Amino acid sequence: MSNHTIVIPAADLETATAFYRTAWGAEPHTETPYYVGFNLDGQEIGLNPNGERDRMTGPVVYWQTEDLAAKVAEVEAAGGTVVRPVTEVGGGTSLALLTDPAGNQVGFITQA
Repeated sequence: MSNHTIVIPAADLETATAFYRTAWGAEPHTETPYYVGFNLDGQEIGLNPNGERDRMTGPVVYWQTEDLAAKVAEVEAAGGTVVRPVTEVGGGTSLALLTDPAGNQVGFITQA
């Protein structure tokens, strides 16, 4: 399993995009009203203006998995709690957000 994406909730997408352009010295490769994506040395980092709606409490690392539903079930069985169930977010990409037993958020992602 590999780290696929780090997503940062950003209610004010315009301000956050300007900040991270400066902080990282990079231009986004994707800039839409629902996601701004940067690629920093091969690491995808995205800004999510709907983070609060999606129940994100801070930055989340999304881990690539082949079978998202199976991974969610496995993590639940290990004591995880589903925050956002498996959701298709477009372009053949689906993700899920869970918490570990201590309340830390962890995400899983799959792409068709």
